[in-house]
Amino acid sequence: ISAVHLQEATLKALKGQASNKQARILQRNPEPSAESKPEPDVMEHAGGHDLKALGTRPTQEKDGTSGSEPAGEDDGGVDSVEHCHLHLSSCHECLELENSTIESVKFASAEKIPDLPCDPSGRLEDIADDPHLEREGGRANITGKAPNILFYVGSASQESLGRFREVRSVLADCVDTESYTLYHLSRESALRDPWSDNCLLLVIATREAIPEDLSKKFMAYLSQGGKVLGLCSPFTLAGFPVARKDTLRDTVQNLVFSKADQTHVKLSVLSSGYVYEEGPGGALSLGKLQGHLENEDKDRLIVQVPFGPCGGEAVLCQAHLELPPSSLVVQVQEDFNLLKSSNTRRYEVLREILTALGLNCDLKQAPALTPLYLLSAAEEIWDPLMQWLGKHVDPEGVIKSSKLSLKFLSSYTSDIEITPSSLPVVTDVESFLSEHFNLEIYRQNLQTQQLGKVVLFAEVTPTTMNLLDG
Repeated sequence: ISAVHLQEATLKALKGQASNKQARILQRNPEPSAESKPEPDVMEHAGGHDLKALGTRPTQEKDGTSGSEPAGEDDGGVDSVEHCHLHLSSCHECLELENSTIESVKFASAEKIPDLPCDPSGRLEDIADDPHLEREGGRANITGKAPNILFYVGSASQESLGRFREVRSVLADCVDTESYTLYHLSRESALRDPWSDNCLLLVIATREAIPEDLSKKFMAYLSQGGKVLGLCSPFTLAGFPVARKDTLRDTVQNLVFSKADQTHVKLSVLSSGYVYEEGPGGALSLGKLQGHLENEDKDRLIVQVPFGPCGGEAVLCQAHLELPPSSLVVQVQEDFNLLKSSNTRRYEVLREILTALGLNCDLKQAPALTPLYLLSAAEEIWDPLMQWLGKHVDPEGVIKSSKLSLKFLSSYTSDIEITPSSLPVVTDVESFLSEHFNLEIYRQNLQTQQLGKVVLFAEVTPTTMNLLDG
């Protein structure tokens, strides 16, 4: 926003126009209706910063409607109404920028994802029954959040990074990785970034004590309706303290796991040496998923604990469900044999827990990769684009980066191989046809001068992260 300097005569002319316009409005609407009054919250969010930046302050008119005036002047009645957004509201460039920004944000977001506030009354079924809400297997989630699974494994040591790869690997075997993205969450990122707004599941898999500031972040995420899976971690909720039992540490024990349908699964598990005990305040309201050892004390190793009025939930586990039978922790052949015989049931229990936490564990075949298409939204830039490509491709028509090779072709045939590290790029726009993307509609709606004129489109691609790397 740049300053606009107007001469006194121009200011008087603008003031006169504003007075005449307001007078005409008042003649048509002598009494402001209730419907025409702006909501206070809307006014606060839509105009609060602009008023401050332009040196104006909001005032309350006698009829109760909100107006504004230039700072340092007396109340001017209707004459001052048009002074509040002189630059932003009268500048064609600013209006275009504002509208294009709003539209960009709107269409960059996934379509028809509802905005769900915290509703203790539980109206999720209204959203779930919405016929307009399309579902594509595991991609559909009525929370409206990005399909991210985050892993917190403690400090950034080599041991912790190995722990991350270990836990990530076993969960990737349980969920549809075509529908979810699995990320490492560092301590710094957990404290700094707005990860809680874009997280379907937080997996806490550190054996280290969790710092208080980080624990507050995790509890805030739960209170907002978040889902947490604790794997052999000291993280717990009030009412279920963790008690140490050295006799159980790194030993193979028989576990009885109760599923959501009240059936039971018996399996051999590697114990962490900790159990969940009922706190002094009495038991919390527990979910249906529970796991206890087949011993005299029936020690609790798995508890499902609902949390807060917004649907938050945690499943806490002190059995090493994340470790395979071949783990270095397992030293005895007999223990290895017991764990190996229970390996299928270990995955069954993990999938049951993840399903209860709202994830889709129905594995499906990954679709075949398709070629990229190089498309242009403006005819005048096509020739310069082809000239630029001619200078950058090698004699075989390939541009290589550190992770990917793009081979530019005039046409595509089914015998051309497509791999995650080598993608064909078709430059024949006339042959392009897709049921998911209409280039003509895209051209008609594109309003920018520079951005978006060149499009790389693929029906199925392994990732977009490496596409333009280097």
